[in-house]
Amino acid sequence: MPVAERGAGALVAVSQALVDALRARGWTLATAESCTGGGVAHAVTAIPGSSDVFDRGFVTYSNRAKTDMLGIPAATIDGEGAVSEAVAAAMAEGALRASGADVAVAITGVAGPGGGTPAKPVGTVCFAWATRRGAREVRTRHLEGDRDAVRAASVRCAIDGVLALARGEVPR
Repeated sequence: MPVAERGAGALVAVSQALVDALRARGWTLATAESCTGGGVAHAVTAIPGSSDVFDRGFVTYSNRAKTDMLGIPAATIDGEGAVSEAVAAAMAEGALRASGADVAVAITGVAGPGGGTPAKPVGTVCFAWATRRGAREVRTRHLEGDRDAVRAASVRCAIDGVLALARGEVPR
């Protein structure tokens, strides 16, 4: 079943699993979000006790915010595009630098309905996960559906990736 169709109950369950896994690992989380507008931070902090594991979230919707808040060089954004694996990786690194967190997730994409190009159509979303211990993973997904579906699937994918890292696995 596609991620967007798993529903709100599944998001609560995976968010609870993430909080539990981060707590067991002794890790804290920072998020750097663009197209999800803070959706990952919202999902995680909806779980009681998440203050034990959630350090902070950065909503860096504009390119200027990515530069100002996360220290991403404008040349990287200009050269690669805001929706790129290079920018997602730099967002995750920037979130680690700007926080005390042990793990960070970053999301940047084209949620639609506009903004897509032939090279990066609506539904193109880049994810990056990074830990203070050096783990780095970057993935691009091509998600289906309207704006809400793309954003919901992006939140779920981001959380699934952090959960995988907290369990000692590689995000898929």
